[in-house]
Amino acid sequence: MKELFGIDVEICRTFEDLQAANELSDEAVTLAISNINLPGAENGEALEYLIDLNIPVIVFTGTFQEQTREKLLSKDIVDYILKDNIFAVEMLAESVYRFLTNHRHHVLIVDDSPTARALLSSRLKRYNFRVSTAESGAKALEILKASPDIGLVVTDYNMPDIDGFELTRRIRGARGSHELRIIGVSSSTNRLLSARFLKVGGNDFMLRPFIDEEFYCRVNQNLDTLVQIRAANARK
Repeated sequence: MKELFGIDVEICRTFEDLQAANELSDEAVTLAISNINLPGAENGEALEYLIDLNIPVIVFTGTFQEQTREKLLSKDIVDYILKDNIFAVEMLAESVYRFLTNHRHHVLIVDDSPTARALLSSRLKRYNFRVSTAESGAKALEILKASPDIGLVVTDYNMPDIDGFELTRRIRGARGSHELRIIGVSSSTNRLLSARFLKVGGNDFMLRPFIDEEFYCRVNQNLDTLVQIRAANARK
């Protein structure tokens, strides 16, 4: 990891090592990569310890069941990587890279529900994105005008002033897909909503309730596309 990312790495082989490293360190820990269990902490105590210290954690584990997944995600970990395939180390390196570089991306969440805004905001901040929120379409347009660095908008469909379709149309009047990506979201069961979002200029669409892993993958895919477009334009 040190060679890949140019960061200092502390290796802790036991729970005792982990506690000692934390107590002796004068610097804040940026990220921890941890198994679920360590010698001296065979029941997940190491993971609990890291979370209690508010240290972002990527879990690298060979043990995985549905109940394990739900338990991990309930603890607001950054990500989990399974050791059960030959690409596990590459996947771990990619997850670390994303966490270390996600702060370059500014995401705007648009939703009239305070609960929905808080949920999406906490998810994206967990992944180290910079996040702004808007409670209405009109407020979103104000923020976008003042923040040209926003590269992704996640907008609800059903809003009282300007719905998600109209907001997408207005955004596209000023900024194309090569500048900004738009993901529409909705709790509706109307399967035509996704097609309508795409037709007015959206790039993706998701139905609530989200699966955490899918939401993060969709966000990453859209931002990866944006980075690739910008790189291609820079080479012209």
